[in-house]
Amino acid sequence: MSTDPQAPLKAFAPTKDYFVGIDSDGCAFNSMEVKHNDSFSVNLIVHFGLQSLSRQVHQAWDFVNLYSQTRGCNRFKAILAVSDELQQMPAVVKSGIEIPSLPHLRQWVKTESQLGNPRLKELVASTTNAQHDELAKVYAWSKAVNKTIEEIVHDLPPFPGVRDSLERLRGRADVMVVSATPEEALRREWAEQKIDGFVALIAGQEMGSKTEHLTLAAKGKYAPERVLMMGDAPGDLKAARDVGALFFPINPGFETESWDRFLKEGLEKFFAGQFAGAYEADLLKGFMALLPSDPPWRSPKTSR
Repeated sequence: MSTDPQAPLKAFAPTKDYFVGIDSDGCAFNSMEVKHNDSFSVNLIVHFGLQSLSRQVHQAWDFVNLYSQTRGCNRFKAILAVSDELQQMPAVVKSGIEIPSLPHLRQWVKTESQLGNPRLKELVASTTNAQHDELAKVYAWSKAVNKTIEEIVHDLPPFPGVRDSLERLRGRADVMVVSATPEEALRREWAEQKIDGFVALIAGQEMGSKTEHLTLAAKGKYAPERVLMMGDAPGDLKAARDVGALFFPINPGFETESWDRFLKEGLEKFFAGQFAGAYEADLLKGFMALLPSDPPWRSPKTSR
C-alpha cells in the first residue's frame, strides 16, 4: 500500500496563532525565467518535434507561464494551455504543422488533483495504445524538465527581503512553502540557501494543488484573518480565496519592491489585524494590472 502524500498536510498542527504560506518560484526565488526559458520550453520543443516552431513555442510558453493570468500554473495544465495558444497563432496556422492537442492528458488533468510525475507514471503504466503513447511522451518531457532544472539551477539566492521576512515571521507565525514545483527541487533550493529551517513544511506538487495545501494545513486550524498566502500568480490568489485567507502579492518584475513593502508595512498590518479591506484591495489592484488575459496574437489587430 502506497503512503498518502498528503499525510504531512493532514497532520500539520499549529504552534502559533498565525499561518503564512509562501510560494517558491517567482515569489521567494528569481527562478521563473531560467526554469521556463531554459528547461520547460526547450524540452517541449525537443520531445514534441517542434524545432521549426521554436520561436512560437517560446512565445506561447512564456505568455502562459510568465506574463499572463495563468502565470505559475501546474506544468501539465500549462502544456495544454500552450497547445491551445499555438493552434491559434497565425504563424503556426500558416506553417501547417500539427500541434498535439493531448486529449488523454486533458482528461487526466480534469480528474486528478495531485498533478505530479508520480501519479502520471502510475497512469502511463496502466494504459495502452494511443493513450499510453501520448501520456508516455508527456511523462518523458516532464522528467527531462526536472533533470534540466537540476543541472542548471544552482546557488540561486532568494529575492532581497525574503530572508529578513522569514526571520521576522519566526516565532510569530507557522510558515509553510506552498508550491506547484516538485518537492525534490523545493527542498534542494531552500536548503542550498539555508532558509529551509524557517519553514515548518515544504509542500510541492506531489501533495496536490495549492488550494489543497492550504485547506489541509490551515483551514479550520487558524482564524481566517490570521492566514496569509504570499505569491506571484493569480493561482496563488485563488488558493488563498478558496480557503478564505488573505493575500499579499509579489508583483512580477517588482519582486524586490514587493518584499520591501511587506517588510515595511504588510507584515505588521497582518499581525495587527489591519490587512483586510482597503489595504489588501490596493495591493490586488496593482497586482492584477500586471498580468493580461489575452496574448498579442489574439488581440483585435492580429485576429483578423
